[in-house]
Amino acid sequence: MSCTDPIADMLTVIRNGLIANKNSITVPHSVIKTGILKVLKTEGYISGFDVLDTKPAKSIKVGLKYGPKGEAVITEIRRVSTSGRRSYAGAREIAPVIRGFGITILTTSKGVLSDRDCRKQKLGGEVICVVK
Repeated sequence: MSCTDPIADMLTVIRNGLIANKNSITVPHSVIKTGILKVLKTEGYISGFDVLDTKPAKSIKVGLKYGPKGEAVITEIRRVSTSGRRSYAGAREIAPVIRGFGITILTTSKGVLSDRDCRKQKLGGEVICVVK
């Protein structure tokens, strides 16, 4: 089965893992997925991730994060830019999500960054996803 949108598939695996109260999930490796997971780690939405040297291809093990009462830290993770409809935003057009309690992840000329970093560096780019 071919995968047309690997980023959306990764976000769906994360969403399903949180619903099933999994401690960790595994997704196929790519550089863009690693960049997205770095942003999620620095913003505190996941506990961590490791790139595994599995055969025939590398994979990424993602540690999911839960609150003190067992509630998921990520309440919503939604893909914005798809293969059929790309969505771009300039530095001035990036609005805070839930007054700064959520993040928007963008891919820019400087790599994959959160909306806060994009505003600081005055960069725009393709909007990958929104995390609440």
